[in-house]
Order: sequence, then structure tokens, then C-alpha cells
Amino acid sequence: MEKNKCVFLDRDGVLNKDYVDYAYTLEKFEVLPGVPEALNKLKEAGFKLVILTNQSGIVKGIYKKEDVFICHNALQEACDHAIDDMFYAPLHEKWSNSLSRKPGTLMFERAIYKYNADMENTWMIGDKERDLIPAEKVGIQHRIQVDNPLVEGSVATHYAKNLLEAVDKIILANQ
Repeated sequence: MEKNKCVFLDRDGVLNKDYVDYAYTLEKFEVLPGVPEALNKLKEAGFKLVILTNQSGIVKGIYKKEDVFICHNALQEACDHAIDDMFYAPLHEKWSNSLSRKPGTLMFERAIYKYNADMENTWMIGDKERDLIPAEKVGIQHRIQVDNPLVEGSVATHYAKNLLEAVDKIILANQ
């Protein structure tokens, strides 16, 4: 079976504007500037694109999983259906000690297996350290933190201001 180059992406704060009180309605679901262009560049370069996102608002009763799918569909529409898959963790540590929820690794393990990820050419992009910790644990060597400045001891291997800048780094590294 052929191995695939993959880019795993956190959703909130990387692909869409992040809100403290969650982005779960179309009124608040705002795709960040440059995201459609960035995802299309990755697709043209042959990458599988997979969202790995914590969605604890589901278990908290703030929104339903259907709301996550409605927002995901809006993202797909805005990005010419560039995203290959989405894995989400609906739990929170107050309710369950889930291995799926980042910084747990289960979403990553499932995506790596499903897409037969070429670990030499797989990247993780997140806006928070907890997005990158499981990537490091499962052996993803390329980890980009966007938006938030790196702190000493971070597991990130790269920093970018936004997704488009991160994608340019990935494309340059794969030439």
C-alpha cells in the first residue's frame, strides 16, 4: 500500500477564528484569511489533509455534533472540498479521560493508520502546544505552531504567523 504525505490540522485558531465560547454556528464560523489558498496549495503538492480537533462543547451540552458537521461542511465549501477527513474528540477531562482528546494520541493514531501516513513527510499544524504534543508522541517530526509565539521548551519544530505561511514552509521543505 502506498504511503501518503499528510498534513494534520487543528481546526479552531488554524482554519477558522477561535472563540472562547466556541465557534459552532455559521454566524460565528469565520474561515481565516488565506486558508482556502493554503489548503489548495497543499492538495496540489499531493498532501492528504486531515482535521484533528477537540470539540468539548458537545459533552458540555453547548452544541451538538451536527453543529460540528455543519461548520465542517461550510469550511469544505469555502475551500473547494480540499479536506480529506475530520476526526473530532467530543469529550472533556471533567467528564472522561479520553485518549482521543488532545493532548491524547488516539485521533492521530487513527488518522496515521487510515491514511497510511508517510511519517517522513507528515506535518502537524496547531495554534496551541496541546495540538503538537500528541504529534510528537506518535513520531510526527514536523510540527508547526501558528499564531501564538513559541515558548522555550515547545515541542514545535517551526513557527508561522498563519496557515498560509506554514504551508509555504511545508512546500519549500518538500521540494
